[in-house]
Amino acid sequence: MYIVFAVIAFSLLILIHELGHFTLAKLNGVKVDEFSIGMGPKLFSIKGKETEYMIKALPVGGYVKMYGEEETTNDNRGFMSKSPLQRISIIFAGAFMNYVLAIVLFSIFTFSNGYAIPVVKDVVKDSPAAKAGLMQGDKITKVNNSTVLTKDDLTYEIAMSKGNAVDVQLKRGSETKNFSIVPTKNSDGILMIGITNDFVENPSIIQSVKYSFKGTASWVKQTFSALKTIFTGKANLKTDVGGPVTIVKMTGTAAKSGIVTLIWFTAYLSVQLAVFNLLPFPALDGGWIIMLLFELITRKKVPDKVVGALNFVGFSLLMLLMLLVTVKDILFPVNL
Repeated sequence: MYIVFAVIAFSLLILIHELGHFTLAKLNGVKVDEFSIGMGPKLFSIKGKETEYMIKALPVGGYVKMYGEEETTNDNRGFMSKSPLQRISIIFAGAFMNYVLAIVLFSIFTFSNGYAIPVVKDVVKDSPAAKAGLMQGDKITKVNNSTVLTKDDLTYEIAMSKGNAVDVQLKRGSETKNFSIVPTKNSDGILMIGITNDFVENPSIIQSVKYSFKGTASWVKQTFSALKTIFTGKANLKTDVGGPVTIVKMTGTAAKSGIVTLIWFTAYLSVQLAVFNLLPFPALDGGWIIMLLFELITRKKVPDKVVGALNFVGFSLLMLLMLLVTVKDILFPVNL
């Protein structure tokens, strides 16, 4: 049953993303030929007034096929006949809906479980934090010059320190204080500085929604930070990077842990999908947006042949990357 829940959760991410593209296409008067959830062989389809709605065998993606998407047409209902701003809105809508989904799911999780805030509740005796001079009530505002939105920002920066000193800025009353703290590993091998955080146990709906905005922004920031470590060669590709196999395993593990944990992990994956799709790379939504911004600024349209070539090369490179990380997942699985 947990496998079924995992597939449903992953399919929800794709459905919401493609629904964003589909809705804005319709609002902008673009004809949609196909709306597909999944890839590969077709399992089921319904023909609407002008759109064929399909479910395909492999729940690893989806797409919205719009009329006139790859070349200019004289038909006003073609995608390429619309203004750059209209096309940008259609392309951006997919990632935007993933952010909305993340906020909604994270709000549900927070309302059910409460949340920790970056305020020191207790300091463990003889811990790095105690030796540095942290005190109960200290509000942590920055770590390594990165703004702390949630307690997870602190946890992330400590984990990424690899045992090196972290610079902690905090508010103590009206004073701003700075500390340099060297994390140590606990009995489970996890880096820590030796504090517990204040916890909001029964948040209201409004508190939960507000915190979910902060939490989503925190995940976005952490994702870009993680991408930076990969592109700068600081990440361990064997242990720090996972692909489709790892995602399936992690989703299954979250489903095994219960519906609430699966909700949290689905929200997290939704943010990752949004960030990844907006990267300025050909064949991704971000690549499309860059080309459309170029057209908007210069008022010169990128030739159809150039768009087609860039998307073909980009898609081919993405498929190669997918293959490589899948092989990596099999040969060097990430420990869960």
